[in-house]
Amino acid sequence: MAIMITDECINCGACEPECPNNAIYEGGVTWAIADGTTVTGMYKLETGAEVAADADNPPIDEDVYYIVPDKCTECQGFHEEPQCAAVCPVDCCVDDPERRETEEELLSKKSALHL
Repeated sequence: MAIMITDECINCGACEPECPNNAIYEGGVTWAIADGTTVTGMYKLETGAEVAADADNPPIDEDVYYIVPDKCTECQGFHEEPQCAAVCPVDCCVDDPERRETEEELLSKKSALHL
């Protein structure tokens, strides 16, 4: 499953530099699949939609830091635990109950993001 940031986020920013997929963005900031990855061209999102890897997408949250589920691999293939959760001082980086993924699915996503 992907990790999500709850509304309890204090906007400290500790999580953002820890993400190996650059999946964490400050509230209100646009995101792109290509940010921090090696993806070029078109990329298929979990919804089935295809987007240009370098296209700016609207922020998922305007007020607090957020995690792009299509880029979150729970640090599989990089670390033994999600680094955002490990450094969060208020424990607001939690499992997203809406997105259940197996270890194999997360590793496959990692491979797609880092060619």
